[in-house]
Order: sequence, then C-alpha cells, then structure tokens
Amino acid sequence: MSVVEYAPDVEVVLRRSGWFPNRSVEISGYKDRLPGFLWHEAAERFLEEFGGIRVDLQGPGRSVAKEPFEIDPELAVGEEGRFEELSQKFDRQLFPVGEFGQGEHFLAVDQESILYLVGSSVFQLGVSNEGIGKLVLGIQGARLEISNPDAV
Repeated sequence: MSVVEYAPDVEVVLRRSGWFPNRSVEISGYKDRLPGFLWHEAAERFLEEFGGIRVDLQGPGRSVAKEPFEIDPELAVGEEGRFEELSQKFDRQLFPVGEFGQGEHFLAVDQESILYLVGSSVFQLGVSNEGIGKLVLGIQGARLEISNPDAV
C-alpha cells in the first residue's frame, strides 16, 4: 500500500481525528448493512482508510467555511434511490461515504476515487486525498453539470 502524504496542516487534523498512515479498517459490516448501494473498489479503499473518522472543524476556510464531516456510509441509509438517480444524471457511480456539515450534505466517492459533496448541487472535490484536504482546509469544489439530463 502506498502512503499518501498530506500537507502538514491537513495531516495534523486527520491524525487528531484518528487517521494514521496505512490505516485499514474492516468494512464487511458496512457491506452487510448497505446491500442497496452499488459497491465499487474505490469506495472500498476509501472506507478502509477513512471509515469511522469524524473531523470536527468550524470557522473560516480558504474559500468556504470549514465544517465537521464524518466518514460513515450508513448515514445514507434510505437514500439508495437518490444515489442511483444522481449516478445516472452525472454518469458516475456515486457511492455514499459520509456526511458533511450538520447532515446538510452527503460525501460520495465515484469509481475513479474522486470525492464529491452532494446536496442540492454536486461538487467535485478531487481524488480522495485531495478531496479530504479540501474539506479540512475549507476549499470549495467545482460544481458538476448534469451530463445526462434525460436520466431518471
């Protein structure tokens, strides 16, 4: 397993929240409790590294406010249809990995390991480590345009 390096200020926050290099948690419980979502390898890898972590942040960020986030896909139970629809509309296999803020937004990862903020709009944050860094630093992602408006 390769070790991803984070900016020092990001790594401090992640370590304080329970993350460490080469972290690997068992995800079979998630898989058992979330059979209604389309699992893919990128989601599994992301959850093995970050599953169960809660990052408590608040205050000004670089371009948007810093907000707490939690990596727990079970927070999306009951939203299977929503994620299926969004996956079709944006032509990506979005898998829920947690929540951002006070539950106003979901976090999702696609089959290419790109992290997204999902609410009334969908924002691309970047490949998982870059996306986590943007959440920690309060950097806004790029808003996605619907690629398949006829879906669902």
